[in-house]
Amino acid sequence: MVSMHSFKAELDSRRNAVEEALEEFVQQNMMGPGAPAMRLAGDILLAGGKRYRPVMATLAFEAAGGEDTSKVMNLAMASEIIHTATLIHDDIYDQSKVRRGKPTLHTSVGLPQAIIAGDYLFALGFGLGGRHDDRVVERIAEACGRIATGELKQLEHIGNLATTPEDYYAIVDGKTAFPISSGCWGAAVLAEAPEHIVDAMEEFGIEFGRAFQMVDDLLDLTGDPSMGKPRGTDVHDGKMTLPIIHALTILHGTEREHLSDVLQNFSDERWEELIELLDSAGSMGYVRQLIDNHLQRAKDALGALPAGAARDLLFELIRMSRSRRN
Repeated sequence: MVSMHSFKAELDSRRNAVEEALEEFVQQNMMGPGAPAMRLAGDILLAGGKRYRPVMATLAFEAAGGEDTSKVMNLAMASEIIHTATLIHDDIYDQSKVRRGKPTLHTSVGLPQAIIAGDYLFALGFGLGGRHDDRVVERIAEACGRIATGELKQLEHIGNLATTPEDYYAIVDGKTAFPISSGCWGAAVLAEAPEHIVDAMEEFGIEFGRAFQMVDDLLDLTGDPSMGKPRGTDVHDGKMTLPIIHALTILHGTEREHLSDVLQNFSDERWEELIELLDSAGSMGYVRQLIDNHLQRAKDALGALPAGAARDLLFELIRMSRSRRN
């Protein structure tokens, strides 16, 4: 069992290693032909965040038997750089004004420049991943393809009150779960782990990624200020998150009509109406139960790994995710 103090210290150590690698990477690219693009993208890339994706890649590498984490750092950085590219583009699609408590890139430098910066980061991320063997390169390419497919599917379902849980999972798996899973899978491959360990890390990543997104759904409704964005951003954007999909499925008659009206004519003044309807449908509790189910499956997947400090840290990451605030 890892103490909370030890857990935080270990996570901080890995985050610091990732931060140092990213800072060095940005500085190197500031010296090259892509310097103008890096001047736009670098501040966003180094603006902070929890670095869950690269930290999980380093932990997965160690848990799968890898020893020299420098072997996985390019993959870890690639996951964060590609993720940052998606955030820049997401903010454009959603017309968001704030990201992590700061103005979004397109609002500060302009739409064309932000698009170019996002494209540039995609190219850099894929270039880093391309330094590994063919299996890993192909998986990164597949993850990028699934991100694009998930984005398109989400756009198709903006404001669509007929969105199903199956639609939701297709979006989440494409945008969040499969990219996280690919990082864990790739880390195990780079650790030269047996195939059953590689498969276990892949399963862990899928289940953890699904739970991760569902926690984000709930955080959007709780409006935690540490997220750096206003409460109800997804609702304002017309995104069909799981609590809303569940409530639309469960409620009938006048309550269903009321919820439809709130969603189609949403404003901050209707916030309490929305929360009351979600409470009436039991939607928050339903999503919390699904989060627990996915995290338990993630925990079960880790059972295939050999005992060790990195595996213990992944177990602790699962436990912490149940009460994540950002």
